[in-house]
Amino acid sequence: MRLKSFHAKTMSEAMRMVRQSLGDDAIIVATREEEGGGVRVTAAVEEDDLPVAQESRSRQPSKPAKPVEPEIDVGEAVADALHRHGVPAALAEQLIDAASNLDTDDPCLALGSAIDSMYSFNPLPDGRTAVKPLVLVGPPGSGKTLVAAKLAARAVFRKRSVGVITTDTVRAGGVDQLAAFTRLMKLKLATVEDPDALTGAYAVHSKTDLVLVDTAGRNPFSEEDMDDLRALLSAGEVEPVLVLPAGLDALEASDMALAFKSVGVRRLLVTRLDIARRLGSLLAIAHRARLSFCDASVSSKVAEGLTSLNPMALARMIIPPAEPAEAEEREPQPVSRTKPAVRPTKPATKAKAVSSPASRTLP
Repeated sequence: MRLKSFHAKTMSEAMRMVRQSLGDDAIIVATREEEGGGVRVTAAVEEDDLPVAQESRSRQPSKPAKPVEPEIDVGEAVADALHRHGVPAALAEQLIDAASNLDTDDPCLALGSAIDSMYSFNPLPDGRTAVKPLVLVGPPGSGKTLVAAKLAARAVFRKRSVGVITTDTVRAGGVDQLAAFTRLMKLKLATVEDPDALTGAYAVHSKTDLVLVDTAGRNPFSEEDMDDLRALLSAGEVEPVLVLPAGLDALEASDMALAFKSVGVRRLLVTRLDIARRLGSLLAIAHRARLSFCDASVSSKVAEGLTSLNPMALARMIIPPAEPAEAEEREPQPVSRTKPAVRPTKPATKAKAVSSPASRTLP
């Protein structure tokens, strides 16, 4: 049995597409309304009912049918993956259209090209050249302290001078956690409580290759919290970097990103990719707030560091490569001359080729 999904603006248009593609014998398996408009219809038809299959048997009745690898509809594969990851419908349609413009039968490559055309990528510096102090901002629990430790460790490993400052003096254990990390790296941790003290800390590190500032978590929907953050950022010429975890609700996270963008954020650093299974919120955040992807954390261990994001890295997380066992299933099986060919009980299908679980590591 062959399954295929059709997306259209109206049900009548979707049914017309079903009849044109699968014929009048097609069976409607499922229908659903898409977020943002339109409907998706999934239909099935027996392989024997397909006109192409009948024509083939009539021309060569005496020869066994040659195994054919499953066809992959790139647009449909990209659409299914984006739907599985919870990408908002309007954004998904733009990505699907961009992916369809690339002449390839590889859905991952097509999605990577679409992401490259719609998003910007700007990895964080490691201290090789003079840069503004990096101030890590975000809501409570987003992973800013761990990111500060990872950035410091990366710069130390590359033999750059590093200055680490924390303003997170309210949260219980906030200073102690970062102090434990810096102690292992033999770095001094400066603790400041107000913008004036922060200005002085910047002056102390005026000749340091990389200065990192860990801030307290701020409620992006609280005017008081955001005013405090603006005052902190005005203490020097700095670059605020938004730290957000993966796996959030797409609309909620986008609203957060817009609030932090109002204080000068231009780059998005993603955390908790190791425990997130749906990444649609990341695409929604960067698109709606017009933020550049920079780095990502895929582990809670400081030693495993950060990974720079790029279009193909994101595409492989959304449409991961097929497992070796699945690839073997899709290879045509040789027909024995002494024994009749045995038809597999679970033939490889297009869905099998593209619906493996999301990868937990970045390439």
